[in-house]
Amino acid sequence: MSKKASYEDQIEELEEIIRQIEDETIAVDELAAKVKRAAELIRKCRAVLQSTSDEVDGILKNME
Repeated sequence: MSKKASYEDQIEELEEIIRQIEDETIAVDELAAKVKRAAELIRKCRAVLQSTSDEVDGILKNME
């Protein structure tokens, strides 16, 4: 992917992987790779959320 995926794009991809797992539409041969990708997406999304939370906290502290 040439551009960095947005948080929303990553969430959408994660939701699609979850749907495929729940619907059992993933081939057994692909399951480990999909679970690995889901774990990577979760890690990236958590990092974005933490960064945003830290930034908002900093802004609010500066307003005091």
